[in-house]
Amino acid sequence: MILSSALRRHKNARVMYKSLRTFAVKQMTCRDAIYSAMDEEMDRDPNVFLMGEEVAKYHGAYKVSKDLYEKHTERRVVDTPITEAGFTGLGVGAALYGLRPIIEFMTFNFSMQAIDHVINSAAKIKYMSAGDVHCPIVFRGLNGSSAGVAAQHSQCFAAWYSHCPGLKVLAPYSAEDARGLLKAAIRDDNPVIFLEHELMYGKSFDVSDEAQGKDFLIEIGKAKVEVAGTDC
Repeated sequence: MILSSALRRHKNARVMYKSLRTFAVKQMTCRDAIYSAMDEEMDRDPNVFLMGEEVAKYHGAYKVSKDLYEKHTERRVVDTPITEAGFTGLGVGAALYGLRPIIEFMTFNFSMQAIDHVINSAAKIKYMSAGDVHCPIVFRGLNGSSAGVAAQHSQCFAAWYSHCPGLKVLAPYSAEDARGLLKAAIRDDNPVIFLEHELMYGKSFDVSDEAQGKDFLIEIGKAKVEVAGTDC
């Protein structure tokens, strides 16, 4: 009887410990990670601004920009007409002038409308100027298949853009990766393609205390070991 009582107490203590651990770990969705990265970088650097279709008053087609319009005003969160070629060209020009634009494509399928600006202007300018001119711009938005959007809106451009010299291509999986990589992309002096997936926006991940810091960055180009193996 004494033994069974002790075992029950031990079991209850383990359950309470697990509950406390679960409660203590902060979770964040990929949507919130992307939003918080943009918000903090806009607070940090007045040259950072967001531009794209429905990013301001509507808070983004996938509600990623949330209240950025209310917090940072229409000067830095800019709604555009439905003309990817137009606002992408404006963004590239602003980056060459010294600002740090975040250009949101409602889906990267529409980036094909602006491909000349992305490939022939943003990506090539560093090499064409022998490193004297930089284009600090982030192109971000939905990439890959989604529910009910047909073939024209379901393409994945990760491999395609990865073969274009002058572009860094990021496709984060977790909230921590999305947050750290986007902040690094915004601070980068050269163009970055930041690919997001609709199915990941609402998915929650554990986020470390370090990743919640305003200066948390993940180095672009450095591989991350998710699980160490012994097969090789």
